[in-house]
Amino acid sequence: MNNTEQLIETASDSTGTAAPSSFDPRADLAAAVELAGRTLAAVRPEQYDAPTPCEEFDVRRLSSHLVAVVRRISVIGRGEDPFSVPSFADEIADGGWAAAWEPGAREIAEVWGDPGILGRQLRLPVGVLPGAAAAAVYTHELTVHTWDLATATGQAPEWDPALIERVIGVVRRALPAEDRGGRIPFAEVVAVDPGAPAIDRLVAWAGRRP
Repeated sequence: MNNTEQLIETASDSTGTAAPSSFDPRADLAAAVELAGRTLAAVRPEQYDAPTPCEEFDVRRLSSHLVAVVRRISVIGRGEDPFSVPSFADEIADGGWAAAWEPGAREIAEVWGDPGILGRQLRLPVGVLPGAAAAAVYTHELTVHTWDLATATGQAPEWDPALIERVIGVVRRALPAEDRGGRIPFAEVVAVDPGAPAIDRLVAWAGRRP
């Protein structure tokens, strides 16, 4: 089994067993979208060139990428090709990301409003996943990138510890600590105290230094 297949299998298994059957992972996805949007809206023009903990992005590039991610989530939910959405919203001028975020967030709410999406097979860049697992994958991506953006711009979002613990429960199984780099495009896990805040433990698993 290659790393992509392992990611798909374990994400699916984790989503199905890590939370009560009554839990709807779309709630966490919606919360992650909302917090990312608020963080993006608070970025100031003088911060656009600032570096972020995600070394390949400065604030400008990360803001553009976040808009692309929110658009891609809707495309995926409709069962369309995720690669039809570029990885960056390059057509948006500096400062326009928050305005572009709002229609993207509304579209996610509309597309993902159908409960049947949770069991539907959806195509992600990493492969095919049921909607429940896809929601967990993008909750993780949005949360980590929100932390990146907040850290780079001096913000202190109000993280939901319960949401983050659920994400940790998925990502520790779906994203192995070994063999980082290459097909697992994350830096090595950063050691943190087991009693550290949930957000610190989450981003440390993604290779960030909280």
